[in-house]
Amino acid sequence: MLGIPPIRFHRMTADAADLSSLPAALVDQPIERVERDGVEYVLLGTAHVSRASVDAVQAMLAHETFDAVAVELCDSRAHGMRDPEAFRRTDLFQVIRQGKAGMVAASLVLSSFQQRLADQYGIQPGAEMKAAMDGAEARGTPVWLVDRDVGTTLKRAWRSVGFWQRFGLLGSLLASVFDREDIAEHEIEKLKQSDLLESAFSEFASQSEPLYRSLIGERDSFMAARLREEAGLAAPPVHKVLVVIGAGHLKGLATQLREDRSDPSATAAALAQTPPKARWPKWLAIGLVLAVFAMIAYAFHRNAALGADALWHWVLFTGGFAALGALVAGGHPLSVAAAFVAAPIKPFRPGVPAGGISAMAEAWVRKPRVGDFETLREQVGHWTGWWKNRVARTLLNFFLVSIGTLIGEYSAGVHIFRSLF
Repeated sequence: MLGIPPIRFHRMTADAADLSSLPAALVDQPIERVERDGVEYVLLGTAHVSRASVDAVQAMLAHETFDAVAVELCDSRAHGMRDPEAFRRTDLFQVIRQGKAGMVAASLVLSSFQQRLADQYGIQPGAEMKAAMDGAEARGTPVWLVDRDVGTTLKRAWRSVGFWQRFGLLGSLLASVFDREDIAEHEIEKLKQSDLLESAFSEFASQSEPLYRSLIGERDSFMAARLREEAGLAAPPVHKVLVVIGAGHLKGLATQLREDRSDPSATAAALAQTPPKARWPKWLAIGLVLAVFAMIAYAFHRNAALGADALWHWVLFTGGFAALGALVAGGHPLSVAAAFVAAPIKPFRPGVPAGGISAMAEAWVRKPRVGDFETLREQVGHWTGWWKNRVARTLLNFFLVSIGTLIGEYSAGVHIFRSLF
């Protein structure tokens, strides 16, 4: 452990008179009240998989009057809750072309984790957030979306850890797909005291301070800044705001609201930035390809037949392993052929990677049907579903072809080097 503070509930303290007038659904619920700049923020800590939290949100809205309701959601997550069918309208070509396949795949894996909770306990994670939005809108109360975009959070978390720790994160995601056992009661209790993202990577978040900071600490600061920012811009002015958040954020958010003296707009803008990618992997890959082509040029210089043999092995290894990735993904023959052709010419064709070209060929030949989008979250909850569903299979094609291309480049380099020296 790296001295990361434990996540605990902070129960609302009240005397007997207060408790007697309190709705039963709010008794013993984690609640904090923070006064800042003339605004009272009522922080209601919730469990993302608890019916009691939905009841608590509804009871709080009925028991007190608020000028605004803030929820632990970003625009994309809120839109997904309000329009569950929006994913059907996803343009796979644009997702692949814009380099968002990784984020979509990670979101699908997290969705499958949520679906397991929903199937096991009969309640959709985030139901309390939807109840807060619905309750506010029914009363004509403004809704503030104060959480950081989930894609930005995942990218910052990914880039906050070292190269080897990233394999652990990928392992956690893959384990959630392959694990078909029911989620144990003690794990549910952890979920009730933590954030869904932190729970998905619980082992690593508890041992990695940078990862904890990205998933929890930074979001506490971001949400506190967004609350102050919204309060400062509100017209007419607000005096009392209900803030519905996961109980794991309760202590940190309350502390940030009380103590942070920085400019809220500047803080939110800084935390919303995606850190730049590390340059060394890109330069390493470029260096490898340049070294291989230098060896091919040297082979031609020594002997035309030797050079032709080296060039043939470059095509064979890169194209062959990329095509193998498409085959393992269950790709159509056209997407397999596209992988074989695109991988060897990758150095001369900047832009969309070989995995992207093969995946777009797959999506063009086997266009996803409405039923694929309808069953997507359910099917990716089991590892075989990635081959059964056309949307998931297209994403799988992208990753396996990309991995195959990388393996092929290294294999070709080793083989050509051995043939020359």
